[in-house]
Amino acid sequence: MAITTIPLKTTAGGTGSGDLFQYLRDGKPRTRSELATLTGLSRSTIAARVDALLEVGLVGTVGSALSSGGRPPSTFAFAPESRTVLAADLGAAHAILGLTDLAGNIIDHLRADVDITNGPVAVLDWVAERFVELLARNGRDVSTLSGIAIGVPGPVEHSTGRPTKPPIMPGWNDFDIPGTMQQTFNVPVLVDNDVNIMALGEQSLAWPQTQDLMFVKVATGIGVGLISGGELQRGAQGSAGDLGHVQVPGGADTLCRCGNTGCLEALAGGSAVAKNLAEQGFAVNTAGDVGKLAEDNNTAAITVLRQAGRDIGSVLAMCVNLLNPSVIVLGGRLASAGEHVIAGVREQVYFRSTPLATQHLVIVGSAAAEMAGVRGASMLVIAHILSADSVEHLVMNHSAAMAI
Repeated sequence: MAITTIPLKTTAGGTGSGDLFQYLRDGKPRTRSELATLTGLSRSTIAARVDALLEVGLVGTVGSALSSGGRPPSTFAFAPESRTVLAADLGAAHAILGLTDLAGNIIDHLRADVDITNGPVAVLDWVAERFVELLARNGRDVSTLSGIAIGVPGPVEHSTGRPTKPPIMPGWNDFDIPGTMQQTFNVPVLVDNDVNIMALGEQSLAWPQTQDLMFVKVATGIGVGLISGGELQRGAQGSAGDLGHVQVPGGADTLCRCGNTGCLEALAGGSAVAKNLAEQGFAVNTAGDVGKLAEDNNTAAITVLRQAGRDIGSVLAMCVNLLNPSVIVLGGRLASAGEHVIAGVREQVYFRSTPLATQHLVIVGSAAAEMAGVRGASMLVIAHILSADSVEHLVMNHSAAMAI
């Protein structure tokens, strides 16, 4: 099969190693000759750039190709295990932290109950301490760390990593999360809404070819991570996907903590469902308690979860008609408690959405489950640190350090 020559855009002012690396990110081993054919660059230029990538550890030698005579040529491929990423998925009442390689593969993780209302200093100090522990118990030095990503349960100004008036995060508004973490770790730190990173995690694991996907988190709150046209949609102020405060038809008498009435979260969120069951005499306080009841086949819990699914589905039906996604994924503690919420969602979405919009629509539970956020956070920072410009800077800084 002939190899198509693709003109290589060299990073302005650099050696182009970062651009060449993009051809190797798929993990497929290639020889210098194949890379020269792909890029149109000379063999000597390719050799110099491959050597630079080998020196910083992003590329490794993986064997030899078949020889047409003489010494077999070496093949090179992306070496994701050479460096690490730390990722944190912070919820309203829990945290999941993970250590991954540069392909997003989870090396180790931990889960703990953490109250986001304790404030940014206490929570981020705890996160930093656990990050150090994750590195240490896996024999990784801080020098192998390439970046950090953190998901939080509220709107985020993505360009600065600062939360923007998050309703369930008192004390976090405009707090400099990246700057705080960089006091301990001298690496890039990216911050995003927790449902956005879950959408990225689910897409990367289960739906890599899907360009239009909605991830719906059903837990204490209800939010959506929206991928449209292959791009994560954050909105003008980072508040896109706040499904929990859309009014549900017929729910106008129910007061929501946001001050309005009839919000989806006030009817179908974890606290609302738990309150419903508590009023029926069950000892439940949280979404987790409700999930455990449902897993024990408690009829009352199953009934309220099914109705919560219907309420969510009635709102999602409008989203389906407007945005026409290919896949809707439901995750979070309530959605993972059997198929009860998902069944209610399907019932309403397929009934209320147009036939064309639902012709090929798939509505499923999360394949990544509770690790969706960690995986997505990892993918978020990996996309940043492995960009052509970032790799170019890494190579140039390494060369400068070697010259001293």
